[in-house]
Amino acid sequence: MIRIVGRVAGLVLFLSSPAAVADAAALNVHSTIAMRGALEELVPQFQKESRQTLTLKWSTAPMLSKRIEDGEPADVAILTRASIDTLNRDGKILAGTDVTLAQSAIAVAIKSGARKPDISSPEALKETLQKAESIAYSDPAAGGASGVHFAAVLERMGIADEMKAKTKYPPAGGNAATLVATGEAELAVQQKPEIMNVAGVYVVGPLPGELNRVTIFAAAITASSKNADAGRAFLKFLQSPEAAKIFKASGFDAD
Repeated sequence: MIRIVGRVAGLVLFLSSPAAVADAAALNVHSTIAMRGALEELVPQFQKESRQTLTLKWSTAPMLSKRIEDGEPADVAILTRASIDTLNRDGKILAGTDVTLAQSAIAVAIKSGARKPDISSPEALKETLQKAESIAYSDPAAGGASGVHFAAVLERMGIADEMKAKTKYPPAGGNAATLVATGEAELAVQQKPEIMNVAGVYVVGPLPGELNRVTIFAAAITASSKNADAGRAFLKFLQSPEAAKIFKASGFDAD
């Protein structure tokens, strides 16, 4: 059964313990939306234990990476490994603080209760996509890992032009699985944890064989952080056995 994690509306999530509401040194965390389901469960636990206020901002890894590159204040970045490595090379990460958290496959989603399509092989996936009335995946122009990869998959299968007329993109920084939940799309292709964070959808399975790609997610303290000690405590918490269990339940694999 798919585990649904409670969602919190809005792009900015404020979570604070009573004793820390007035804390001016809130930990400012920029996180990719792939981590949202897990973090919405982990952050309250960390705040309760640490009495530290956290402020989270969500978007795609490339969008958040650019905002950090441009000087937007952030204490902790939770992004794809590729984005963290780029920030590190550019001197935007506090040396020695980056850690790998988990990894995720790209999966196919349908509305709960819908007939399960065959995606067991590249050939079966191609046929399923061609038969679908509509599909959704992240706009490659937004830079999200799953959208960029799946666009390349469609090219590789030779059906990119054919699929354009029935492709729908979520808003920038959004989740393609939400379009399946609302009935706007028949199929969605997205990181598995993102699919599992949407009520009313079902994970059919990962893209088959060599068409899939595993994305590694990592975290680090930014070089401009004014709250590095709290950041280190948060990263240590995210590497705990308890956190690993929640990552797994949210659709991630061990790193």
